[in-house]
Amino acid sequence: MRLALGPRGLRARIVLAFAVGALLVSAVLVTTTFLLARSYLLDQRETALTRQAFADANVLASRLSTAGAEVGDELVDLVPSGGADVVVNSDGAWYSSRLDVGARDVPESLQELVADGSAGTARIRTAAGPHLVVGVPIAAAGVQFYEVAPLVELQAALRTLTAVLGAGALVATAAGALFGGWASRRVVQPLEQVAGAATRIAGGELDIRLPPTEDPDLLAIVASFNSMVDALASRIDRDARFVGDVSHELRSPLTSLVTSVEVLGARREELSDRGQQALTLIEGELGRFRRMLDDLLELARVDGAPTQVSAEPVSLAVLVREVVSRRGLPADVLHTGSDEETTVRGDKTRLERAVTNLLDNADRHAGGPAGIRVERRDGSVVLLVDDAGPGVPQAERERVFERFVRGPRAARRSLPGAGLGLAIVEETATGHGGAAWVADSPAGGARFTLSLPAAVDA
Repeated sequence: MRLALGPRGLRARIVLAFAVGALLVSAVLVTTTFLLARSYLLDQRETALTRQAFADANVLASRLSTAGAEVGDELVDLVPSGGADVVVNSDGAWYSSRLDVGARDVPESLQELVADGSAGTARIRTAAGPHLVVGVPIAAAGVQFYEVAPLVELQAALRTLTAVLGAGALVATAAGALFGGWASRRVVQPLEQVAGAATRIAGGELDIRLPPTEDPDLLAIVASFNSMVDALASRIDRDARFVGDVSHELRSPLTSLVTSVEVLGARREELSDRGQQALTLIEGELGRFRRMLDDLLELARVDGAPTQVSAEPVSLAVLVREVVSRRGLPADVLHTGSDEETTVRGDKTRLERAVTNLLDNADRHAGGPAGIRVERRDGSVVLLVDDAGPGVPQAERERVFERFVRGPRAARRSLPGAGLGLAIVEETATGHGGAAWVADSPAGGARFTLSLPAAVDA
């Protein structure tokens, strides 16, 4: 079974690279150091034991040169240095200084070498640990002298050296990981600054810029980013100013048209039937044009200063009651919490416009709201507007808050509106640090929700 591991981040990859690099370097140094130390210690130990074996062999040879000396008797009196054991082969007979050491401990290759008159060494492994066997021929006495010396102390020293080097490798790996963490923070810090600045700019803070730097590798990035933000802010400001100017310039002719139509409306009875029908159509279209112009001016104000939201305390319950009362809706359609717990901080005019747009949307598409509720949820104040209309399909729930977007039902039925009302609701919620969304309503239609952060002192 394979475990699916998620992609590693840049910082994790940098730390891993430093740790692996430190581990590889440490492994190479540890292995090289251990092999060199082991070779040196073994060579030194072998040289010392060989020198000892020759000295002991000379002592035995001098004793055997005495008339009537026996190998077994002289071997008993021989005390080899360094705790070694002695094995002697005399005319095929084997003698040893201890009972548990004998011919079986002498490799055949070493026996053949010494039998040919040459000295040699061999390493063997016994139950007591590794040993070094030194073979020396004593030609004058006609015997083969073997000294078996333990290498246990050397083995313990090598184990200690291995533990020390291994611990050093682990420490070096940990140090490499720590250094990698420090280096990754230094590397990622400029990216985090760019990401933070981009997030704040996306939230509407168009005056955010990256701080100047003296790092030659980051100069081009900082300059390009700040230039891009300057161009973006200039473009947004220019577009918002254009929309505001156009909308404002349209107010004068629109006012003239409205006045003229009102004059015609005062003389409606003097017009023919077809003239009255045309006047009714003109009045409807002028009303629609007037609402669209007001929406465009509101969006222009939002785009021109998206972050400049006043922070006066506003009771959303009181605000909604005022809007509902002006519209003449039944009292039982509204349910609110206390005025204090539904207090938010924001621009009362913009919030009132958002509430009005939600109720207009319910009137336009569902014959009016089926229920309106204002309540406190944790740290937010929520406005719920339910209707009993056809609802909003799942695929269209995100698009209904886009500008100039009208649902297919509204387009087929030629309902009034330019598709800006819900866009203003969403812009207002975002500008106040909240959100707006649509879901299914218990009444069978759609439930539009406006959520705003509750005032801290509420």
